[in-house]
Amino acid sequence: MTDHVSRPPGADTEADLEWCHEAVQGVSRTFALTIDVLEDPMSTHICLGYLLCRVADTVEDANHIPPEPQAALLRQYDAAIDPEDDTDITEFRDAVDEWLPENTDDVADDDWVVVAESPRIIAAFEELPADVQDAIIPPVRELIDGMAMFVERHADSGGLRIDDSEELEEYCYYAAGTVGNLITNLLTRGDLAADRRQRLYDTAVEFGLLLQLVNISKDVYDDYTEENNVYLPAEWLAEEGVDQEAVVDPDNREDAAAVVSRTVSHARSFLDDAEGYLQAMPLRHGNTLAAWGVPFLLAVGTLRELAARPEDALTERGVKISRQEVGAVMNAMHGEGSESLSELREMIARQPYHRAVSNAD
Repeated sequence: MTDHVSRPPGADTEADLEWCHEAVQGVSRTFALTIDVLEDPMSTHICLGYLLCRVADTVEDANHIPPEPQAALLRQYDAAIDPEDDTDITEFRDAVDEWLPENTDDVADDDWVVVAESPRIIAAFEELPADVQDAIIPPVRELIDGMAMFVERHADSGGLRIDDSEELEEYCYYAAGTVGNLITNLLTRGDLAADRRQRLYDTAVEFGLLLQLVNISKDVYDDYTEENNVYLPAEWLAEEGVDQEAVVDPDNREDAAAVVSRTVSHARSFLDDAEGYLQAMPLRHGNTLAAWGVPFLLAVGTLRELAARPEDALTERGVKISRQEVGAVMNAMHGEGSESLSELREMIARQPYHRAVSNAD
């Protein structure tokens, strides 16, 4: 990511947008892939919508901020985004300043650079058409409100500790289901058949839940050791005799891995609806199937790897799919292969896609 832009936010809209597109590259590999294969104006709309969400996500994940000021910052950020509130984004920026890592000016932490540059993101966002702003603001505010609520709910834990499957889905809704609704709000602007619109809204949340549950399943070690969060439900862990505070203890690996596998199974229950969402997507406003098909198929591949090695999610090794497979999936979704989305899903669920293609050759 590039250094801070010297000019003040709003002085040069084109420069602000350029900065925002570069910022995404530093904070999310998955969304960077998505935004890169969207076309404008959807590329810019998703870029700015995502960065608005990322500011809140970074504050929520910050274990160096005590819960009370953490929730207050999220509420202040929400007020700054609320078009009916007089709070200015600079008030949030001033309030968050004391919590910024000292090395943020050196661009050592891209997530916090995004928080530090939130006025620039808002300045770019406010240049978007009114109907686009109206599509993005409600789900972003719902995400922020949900994150503040979870911080307050778990204030005594020093981090999030999900209790049961219902709370797990509730958290995933606020973290990612809201983003599914944001995407759908953008796609359904203008004329669209009522039944298609309904299919999209009926499955948008499930698309988000799938991606979030995959992240939760594969990132158990990092979530606990880096952010002091445990998303594997206490109820499920207790059934295996594991305390949440000992989730990554090597002595508990086999039992905790059984809970990872259970979470993987739960994630898989959303695959059909997520695929249905993609099949119903209109390809307009610069939207492309590849933009969302790639993260969907990478999620399928990650679930495959998690099913084979759930214990790796509890170690520093982690669970990932290879760069070769990522490249092969991207090539397939960009039209270089003849398989349909359903066929690709089935192939990737069985084995790494680049190997499947090589075997076919």
